[in-house]
Amino acid sequence: MKKSFHFSAGALAVLAGADAARALAEDIGDGDLTAGLIDAATQARAQVQARQAAVICGQAWVEATFHQLDPQASLVWHVADGERCEAGQVVFEVRAQARALLSAERTCLNFLQLLSAVATKTAGYVAVVAGTSSQIVDTRKTLPGLRLAQKYAVLTGGGTNHRVGLYDAVLIKENHIAAAGGIAQVLQRAAQVAAQADFVEIEVENLDELSQALAAGARMVLLDNMSLPDLQEAVRINAGRAVLEISGGVTLEGLRALAETGVDRISIGTLTKDIQAVDFSMRFDAPAVGA
Repeated sequence: MKKSFHFSAGALAVLAGADAARALAEDIGDGDLTAGLIDAATQARAQVQARQAAVICGQAWVEATFHQLDPQASLVWHVADGERCEAGQVVFEVRAQARALLSAERTCLNFLQLLSAVATKTAGYVAVVAGTSSQIVDTRKTLPGLRLAQKYAVLTGGGTNHRVGLYDAVLIKENHIAAAGGIAQVLQRAAQVAAQADFVEIEVENLDELSQALAAGARMVLLDNMSLPDLQEAVRINAGRAVLEISGGVTLEGLRALAETGVDRISIGTLTKDIQAVDFSMRFDAPAVGA
């Protein structure tokens, strides 16, 4: 099994193509009955406009959606992935077969509204911790089938990816510890598979467990739902020996105080699971013309 996904241009195109194919099959099925009312030779131009300010994300998914329905579709982007747009701004223009534009509209906007929402939310959290040593990190709390797309959006918003899934890293939680017989025991077993993993991390719930984990050689520790004073003490006890990550109960209002404890990472499930879609609209901006 492969380790963490790397978002190279080629890999991103393959990922977006697969996601777009699945989404179009779901939406179009045996054929778009309404778009079929339009002459197949008709060409059209359209603009996609943002109705609210956002950090744009999803270019590869939008392009894959149009190109699967019309390989000759031409897109011009005015706001690139990672850039902020304002309400009313045109994000991109597209020229293609009219049928393709009509059939692709909802799917491309679904990708754009979801991924831009994740990128925008992530950017807001990243801005709050600016100037500290803390990174904003995502989790596995993603939409089924769109995890990699959402993790790309987190990166686009300035965040950092945690493990992709259960196959690329070891994250030992309380039930793993209980089943293995203790912190020292489970870390000893983890050492035997460490070479197969991107990292080994263990979750602790109090300062005593942190001390046990450090004594057993932990190099990455997740501090779960600890109070602010305990987090400050955890940083002191750790003294730089392990990478420290905070998880649980993180709010935007309390984020700065958490970052100022000196922890390395703050993982936040809300980046990908509690999001409000960004509003976009597509409008034909010129009369349809014959091919």
